Amino acid sequence: MSKVARYLQVEDILLAVNVSSKQRLFEQVGQHLQETRQLPADGVTASLWRREQAASTAIGEGVAVPHARLAELDRIHALYLRPQAAMAFAAPDQQPVSDILVLLVPAPADQQHLDLLADTARLFGNPRFRQALLRCNQATQVKQLFDHW
Repeated sequence: MSKVARYLQVEDILLAVNVSSKQRLFEQVGQHLQETRQLPADGVTASLWRREQAASTAIGEGVAVPHARLAELDRIHALYLRPQAAMAFAAPDQQPVSDILVLLVPAPADQQHLDLLADTARLFGNPRFRQALLRCNQATQVKQLFDHW
């Protein structure tokens, strides 16, 4: 089981998301977490946007890992999103992003946060994992892949 799998719930896997920009993506994440976890949508959106303004969270190969620290959190939350169409994300390889893993961690960040980012980079750095992920058409399939990889 990947470390990400511990924090990723089926209800936080959103496929065919209709977004056209990073800002709209972050707003949708905020709205989702407000509806499902009673977290403040504006706070989530603003935290993700501030982090993205510091430097792009795209890591290449069509993957982005937006992440932020939130004082309101008591535990880590992970969300996987796949936009309907790949989107620009200022990736180092200039490729559009089609796999997005959002990580929200309690503030202040600790070693667990850094370990989770490293595990995410390792996971998405594997071309076989990315190919298997693209074949998943349902949230339950995505969750099973993360659980058993």
